[in-house]
Amino acid sequence: MTAVEHHHADVSGGWLRAATFGAMDGLVTNIALIAGVGGGGVTRHTLVLTGVAGLVAGAISMGLGEYTSVRTQNDQVAAELDKELRELRDNPEGEAAELVEMWTARGLPEGLAREVADVLKRNPEQALRVHAQEELGVVPDELPSPWTAAFSSFVCFSIGAVVPLLTYLLGFDSLALALGVGGLGLFAAGVLVARFTGQGWLRSGTRQLLLGAAAAGATYLIGALIGVGVS
Repeated sequence: MTAVEHHHADVSGGWLRAATFGAMDGLVTNIALIAGVGGGGVTRHTLVLTGVAGLVAGAISMGLGEYTSVRTQNDQVAAELDKELRELRDNPEGEAAELVEMWTARGLPEGLAREVADVLKRNPEQALRVHAQEELGVVPDELPSPWTAAFSSFVCFSIGAVVPLLTYLLGFDSLALALGVGGLGLFAAGVLVARFTGQGWLRSGTRQLLLGAAAAGATYLIGALIGVGVS
């Protein structure tokens, strides 16, 4: 019988979540920002300056935030792994009993569970890997890279944030056109996400478009009210 090969997307490297969140955040943030200041009646120059400032500040913030978040998570996991390794060395019988209890609770025959646990006792490194997966839900040698997450978030936020600015950078002076291009970017980003998640592309794209439209509508209304009050 020929073995069937299964190919899965890489979901453990830390880049997909950071890239997706970065792109979406960049799009929504600058669409809403441009809608808000545009609703206030500012000049094209001021609007572009605001959008570029939002792009730079947001990209740096996202990159630093992702790095700190992933690094902190990895440090916490490393501390738990060190603790687990000490327990495996000091009390191998007790740790093996924990595995047997967990596996039998899931329906594995007790004899088989105990046999596997006894084999693992003789290999602390493999035992640590199994305990990490069973108790912490992580694979020790497949932790996400904080640098990958930071870079992905920084780049994708920048790409997303520049989309609603494109028309202004090309010389057009229409808020409606800029927001329309931003809306297309949101829909396209939703469609791209659907390719990774297996969701329907139309539903995913429409959902992102509606969320962005809600944010833009709220900030436009606030900008219009403040702009009218100031004038």
